[in-house]
Amino acid sequence: MTAVSAQTGTAHRTLTQVPPGERGALRIADRVVAKIAAQAAREALAPLPAGAATPHATVVVHHDTARVRVHLELGYPGDIGARCAAVRRQVVERVGALLDLRVPEVAVRVERLHLTPAPGALRGRIT
Repeated sequence: MTAVSAQTGTAHRTLTQVPPGERGALRIADRVVAKIAAQAAREALAPLPAGAATPHATVVVHHDTARVRVHLELGYPGDIGARCAAVRRQVVERVGALLDLRVPEVAVRVERLHLTPAPGALRGRIT
């Protein structure tokens, strides 16, 4: 329905209420989900080892499900399995909370290990 204003002569459309189910859908780009997943991995690993590249992620989103692959660098020695599990938990939690997406799979790929000196090694002794 179109109405014409007598004063300005311009046409104005009368807005009707559209039911919520018919308004359309919001699609979040895969790269946005990947950035959030990478940020979640950084949060789980903080602080990063000296010289380590920041984590990055690749994502495939299908409907309300995201499959995530995170690439990262870790300090060594350390519990690599526990650090990877912490990254998985954080990515699932943050992507789920911020984007309301289900994350059934988070593949973590450790690209490089950075040797961190033992506490007494800087003074010439190993403890």
